[in-house]
Amino acid sequence: MPTGSVKLQSIKRLGQDNQSYEHNAKGNPEQPAIRVGFFQLFRFATCNEVLMMVAGSVCAVLHGSAQPLMLLVFGLLTDTFIEYDIELNELRDDRKECVNNTIQWKKNYTEVLNPNQTGWGVMNNSTWEMLIPLRNRTCGILDIEYEMTKFAIYYVGIGAAVFLLGYFQISLWVTAAARQIQLIRSKYFGKVMRMEIGWFDCTSVGELNTRMSDDINKINDAIADQVAIFLQRFTTFVCGFCVGFVKGWKLTLVIIAASPLIGIGAGFMALFVAKLTGMELQAYAKAGAVADEVLSSIRTVAAFGGEKKEVERYDRNLISAQRWGIRKGLIMGFFTGYMWLVIFLCYSLAFWYGSSLVLDTDEYTPGTLLQVFFGVLIAAMNLGQASPCLEAFAAGRGAATIIFETIDREPEIDCLSEAGYKLDRVKGDIEFHNVTFFYPSRREVKILDRLSVAVKSGETTAFVGPSGAGKSTSVQLIQRFYDPKEGMVTLDGHDIRGLNIQWLRSLIGIVEQEPVLFATTIAENIRYGRPGVSMDDIITAAKEANAYNFIMDLPQKFDTLVGEGGGQMSGGQKQRIAIARALVRNPRILLLDMATSALDNESEAVVQEALDKVRMGRTTISIAHRLSTIKNADVIVGFEHGRAVERGKHNELLERKGVYFTLVTLQSQGDKALNEKARQMADKEEEPQRSSLSRAGSYKASFRSSIRQRSRSQLSNLVPESSVPIVGELGPRAYSVSQADKSKNAIPEEEDDELVEPAPVARILKYNIPEWPYMLFGSLGAAINGGVNPVYSLLFSQILATFSVTDPVAQRREIDSICMFFVMVGVVSFFTQMLQGYAFSKSGELLTRRLRRFGFHAMLGQEIGWFDDHRNSPGALTTRLATDASQVQGATGSQIGMIVNSLTNIGVAIIMSFYFSWKLTLLILCFLPFIALSGGFQAKMLTGFAKQDKQAMEAAGQISGEALNNIRTIAGLGKEKNFVEMFEAQLDAPYQAALKKANVYGACYGFAQCVIFLTNSASYRFGGYLVRQEGLHFSLVFRVISAIVTSGTALGRASSYTPDYAKAKISAARFFQLLDRVPQINVYSDRGDKWDNFQGNIEFIDCKFTYPTRPDIQVLNGLNVSVKPGQTLAFVGSSGCGKSTSVQLLERFYDPNHGRVLIDGHDSTRVNVPFLRSKIGIVSQEPILFDCSIAENIKYGDNAREITMNEVIDAARKAQLHNFVMSLPEKYDTNVGAQGSQLSRGQKQRIAIARAIIRDPKILLLDEATSALDTESEKTVQEALDKAREGRTCIVIAHRLSTIQNSDIIAVMSRGFVIEKGDHDHLMGLKGAYYKLVTTGAPIS
Repeated sequence: MPTGSVKLQSIKRLGQDNQSYEHNAKGNPEQPAIRVGFFQLFRFATCNEVLMMVAGSVCAVLHGSAQPLMLLVFGLLTDTFIEYDIELNELRDDRKECVNNTIQWKKNYTEVLNPNQTGWGVMNNSTWEMLIPLRNRTCGILDIEYEMTKFAIYYVGIGAAVFLLGYFQISLWVTAAARQIQLIRSKYFGKVMRMEIGWFDCTSVGELNTRMSDDINKINDAIADQVAIFLQRFTTFVCGFCVGFVKGWKLTLVIIAASPLIGIGAGFMALFVAKLTGMELQAYAKAGAVADEVLSSIRTVAAFGGEKKEVERYDRNLISAQRWGIRKGLIMGFFTGYMWLVIFLCYSLAFWYGSSLVLDTDEYTPGTLLQVFFGVLIAAMNLGQASPCLEAFAAGRGAATIIFETIDREPEIDCLSEAGYKLDRVKGDIEFHNVTFFYPSRREVKILDRLSVAVKSGETTAFVGPSGAGKSTSVQLIQRFYDPKEGMVTLDGHDIRGLNIQWLRSLIGIVEQEPVLFATTIAENIRYGRPGVSMDDIITAAKEANAYNFIMDLPQKFDTLVGEGGGQMSGGQKQRIAIARALVRNPRILLLDMATSALDNESEAVVQEALDKVRMGRTTISIAHRLSTIKNADVIVGFEHGRAVERGKHNELLERKGVYFTLVTLQSQGDKALNEKARQMADKEEEPQRSSLSRAGSYKASFRSSIRQRSRSQLSNLVPESSVPIVGELGPRAYSVSQADKSKNAIPEEEDDELVEPAPVARILKYNIPEWPYMLFGSLGAAINGGVNPVYSLLFSQILATFSVTDPVAQRREIDSICMFFVMVGVVSFFTQMLQGYAFSKSGELLTRRLRRFGFHAMLGQEIGWFDDHRNSPGALTTRLATDASQVQGATGSQIGMIVNSLTNIGVAIIMSFYFSWKLTLLILCFLPFIALSGGFQAKMLTGFAKQDKQAMEAAGQISGEALNNIRTIAGLGKEKNFVEMFEAQLDAPYQAALKKANVYGACYGFAQCVIFLTNSASYRFGGYLVRQEGLHFSLVFRVISAIVTSGTALGRASSYTPDYAKAKISAARFFQLLDRVPQINVYSDRGDKWDNFQGNIEFIDCKFTYPTRPDIQVLNGLNVSVKPGQTLAFVGSSGCGKSTSVQLLERFYDPNHGRVLIDGHDSTRVNVPFLRSKIGIVSQEPILFDCSIAENIKYGDNAREITMNEVIDAARKAQLHNFVMSLPEKYDTNVGAQGSQLSRGQKQRIAIARAIIRDPKILLLDEATSALDTESEKTVQEALDKAREGRTCIVIAHRLSTIQNSDIIAVMSRGFVIEKGDHDHLMGLKGAYYKLVTTGAPIS
């Protein structure tokens, strides 16, 4: 196919979410290049499976030829009926009689009119015609009931064959695929577990997990039932055309000539819909950007009371999206109508031309006409239905590309290979010779640079040095996780690359900083250290590791489950179990990689004691940052920049004043501060990035305390929890959560969402009430469209009836009028489809817009604490506005159309059928549930099984997930084989499930396919009886049967729309949950105190507070401080002591958990929120500006009134901003860019100050307003601030003491309460914390 071409998926289901086109031009970057041929997908098939697939294919081909075969029977059947009817018509003429099985004139008539006699006068037209001898019409031979019985048996026979063929075709293919997939899964996992660690660095674990599940499922789709269904449909397509061409090539060509029109229509529709969807998304993107901007800076919006303004701005941007949506609906309606029009025109043309071939030239019998017509029709339909299968094949080949490449890849360090020496005696001397190394994932960074180090056997060597100096890397090289790029690592003089890997790793015991435990019992975890170890050995190891006592205190002792990733154990307990696991190996070499850094002092002492016990007589390498752990090492090696720069004992190195010396001095100074720090968690909220990651000391400490909350989220061990952003900005956390965690965490979240009770439809419709006229007209259009199918069967049977009319003139006239009628129906359905499309898209888009608006309004009304929850991050909320709101449409608009359409279709069909022949109708109605079921079942089939597969794979998925997340630990313990075996054992369940599914699925498919045959068989047989015994006209038999059968399939189709409907109800429910949530701090309410002479008197009384998302960290711990009107209060203290938090309580972003905040003597929780916030102006460290002009940003300061330009300029002057703005080309209309990106920090800061001034607030909050600036801008901004402070109550938070020396009250905070307060001179006199800060000139952070 040329690129950029549009590939039609199916024409049948217009109006579903349009997935019916694919635009190749865009070229999807996600899709891997397909480098696997279709037949290569079957490379793992054994002979058995190949046989199964061949047998399945044969069945599919035979099955595919059944429908065209049925047409042949159908044609004969029609001819029989028509012949019988003609005979009846002939014999109705009372001048004819049946003699010797031929129709002749009655004798007495012909004798009377012997032309030899005179009496010409008696002659008239009707008698003249009698002189013409009759055509040879047989009579009396045709026993209609007998014939129909014969056809019924044909039908039943074909039906039974179809059932069996359908069953075998599906079950054989699915079974064969299940076996191959099981093999692919185990091969893939087995190969992944053998890969070297460097490969895992370059491949994220989350990606591997998706490949294990999704990608292999895609291969499954491509090699299972889809192949069979494709073969079947393709055969039907070929056979249909064969029937057409063999039976009547002229008519076939005429029909084919018209079909490009349908193709063109479908192609255009796909193009337009793609374009319009793009436009709509673009238009919504604007509104989405507004929502994202507002939600990301929700604190600023709340502080300045901009909620209502933002909702308006959002709503304005929704209008254009709504417009495009409506256009899309209209165009879809137009093209659907166009397709129906073309189809009906085709019918009309085919029947008109076909009937002329039957009547004028006698080339065809009426039966042949039907065979040809339906042959081509069925062929075309099946071609359309076969194309989605091609998509599955392409997806499968794409997925297989990467998987097969992995299976074929040879690992660089193969951990399961048997090759390599095993030494008889191991001393344990390790030496690095000029080793150079960089990680494969970051080739540009040299980690080790010609490192040479010797570690003597039996000694304890400590590696020290700053982070990133290559200490841990060297340990990984000893384990041979990587091979050095240059140089070599030797063990007892042998290059370790020549040794057997499994054997080498079995000599080494390793205890890491974050030990990984597996989700099983304690005893099993220790047993991982060495296979087949006895319980006594386990107990000994546990005793040596100081773990025995705590284990015996647990209720289940050694059989206690440690939980996923050891989550049930504390850090110290996990660490000691890990040490026991390392000891049980009885290792020659012990590697301790910061084994105690994650512990609090108490557990550290215990673990350290355990380590000291076990180091005896082993080669030990210890990496540590804490001196207490290293002092007593035999040799200390100092690392810097990937080289060993010094070695010696503690005292020697102190004298050298090198790397070691700096580390020691830094640490002993920092120790006091550290201990305090460890007890508080840094909690700078606005700005997580600031918490300094660079200084190893504080980093270690905060890290230590954070480990405790971290038993669940295994962040990579680089980033202290303190820096987890709360606002959802991209703090360090965003990068450090490994993919694996994402995939682990993602699963439970989705489940949380699904627990929503689906919303009642009535409530959804309530929101749609204003659009009732649109919905009424839409339903009207839908109703007419629903009536089209039955009308079609009426016309179709009418045509058959005309073939038995004996008078040629009347016959021709009737056929012409029916063809005209077809054209009319086409035109009507063209307009009603357009009406339906437009009306419902209009009502749906209006509903979407309304819901988005309400939803956004509700979001902005929530209290700030709600936004801290990671489920409500700006990204998640914008997505919810974008998708949930538009999914709700699925429950109203188009859904109602669909339902009305199906109901009228079925209603009209049944009423019509009862009117023409109630007996036959009752018979067919017995089959109707089955027909509908089979239609619905086929829709269900495509979606339903996926869920069961998922559940079956869950256990295997857990094993693979655990294995891939902890691959280093597993490699270190040499346990790859065990995991592969466990994984393969778990694959049996999905395989059994697939086999069961193969049978169920096959049977259901066979049944669904053969129902129609059985229905036809019964109804035609009974129809024959009625025609014979009750004189029912034969065309009515066709009319009733085709009306009900088509409506039955329509019913099935309608039931296939229900997934959308269910989705819509759940989306709606989520929306209503949001709308119904009552915020704890309500912005929109008028309740609460307001008073006139607002002074600005503030008092914090014994405030205690924890953030709702981190209830375990006490941020404020009894804060007491007060400010009189007009005074300036300055907070100083280290990061995380609660300075900013107190400001947020004052703004009422949060309410204290205990204690009170009084404003002018009113309790803050009782004050009206908008009123309180309107009296407060805030300037924060990183001011957030909106993506609009400078003037608009300043006006944002007061959203309650219209602000004149003079006021803006006045405020700008006060903020030292005016001159700068006037120097810009567009002056106050200059756009500041997203988040103010076009301006420097000082400029942004001054705009923020102007914004605060324009409110004319009574209370001014300055949260480190100048800390981000260089000295020059700081001066300017500081001047502006000093001006702004005049006559206002002011609270300042600062890191630079120069900015706060002239404050009225300085409060020094630590750990959530004030340790000393007073003015500058008073505090200097106290010689306490403040004095120290000032004299050392240190920044307070």
